[in-house]
Amino acid sequence: MTIGLIIIGDEILSGRRTDQHFPKVVQLLAARGLQLGWAEVLGDDPARITATLRRTFGGDDIVFCCGGIGATPDDHTRQAAADALGLPLVLHPQGKHNIEQRILQMGREAGQEADLTSAENLHRLKMAEFAEGAALIPNPYNNIAGFALRRHYFVPGFPVMAWPMIEWALDTHYADLFNREPRVEQAVLVYETAESAITPLMVAIEARFPRVKVFSLPSVGDAHTRRHIELGVKGEPRQTAQAYAHMCAELQRLNVEYLAF
Repeated sequence: MTIGLIIIGDEILSGRRTDQHFPKVVQLLAARGLQLGWAEVLGDDPARITATLRRTFGGDDIVFCCGGIGATPDDHTRQAAADALGLPLVLHPQGKHNIEQRILQMGREAGQEADLTSAENLHRLKMAEFAEGAALIPNPYNNIAGFALRRHYFVPGFPVMAWPMIEWALDTHYADLFNREPRVEQAVLVYETAESAITPLMVAIEARFPRVKVFSLPSVGDAHTRRHIELGVKGEPRQTAQAYAHMCAELQRLNVEYLAF
């Protein structure tokens, strides 16, 4: 089962904000024996968000979507999710209640009684308008929920809210997938060798060990490190150990300088 990540916001594409979601989601998944299969970054373009979600709703992936679920003019994710499924936006009763309770709490903290019927507070209820049939994702930070639809989980762009909400979705709905297939990774540094010279070895390893993937990460080196390639294998533990031993033996046979680490 593939897990995908969609990050939404013009501020990411323009460079005004640096994305923090990608590395954190990788970390959250790895802690549960899972890994990310793909990721996309989209701007605040309603048509593009809708088209992307229409495509991903049509598959079987688990998808986490960060950003664009607020109530300002540049927040399009809620409407785009509804449009992608051809569903109406409806006010979620529990979501509405959560927002109203948050408004009252903020009023009390400010020493005044909040007016739930004010134009400002009525507008805030838009954050509880989701595609018909959506389920809530609890928000431990301020209790303004995200929403879930067809294995898609929509959370705010704020990391302090988004990350615990993603963890909740994983732990609540997908605990049966955790650590289902143990994976390990082993690598060496290959010095002063062109990738083309070791490509046949990489191909042969993947053909011989079907539950293993080979990776190579070239580096031109710097003042402290010579030019090298990080060459490694990852996958099912037993086959990975076998593939690693085979890789090292073949590097020795080819008289290639390498360093295990």
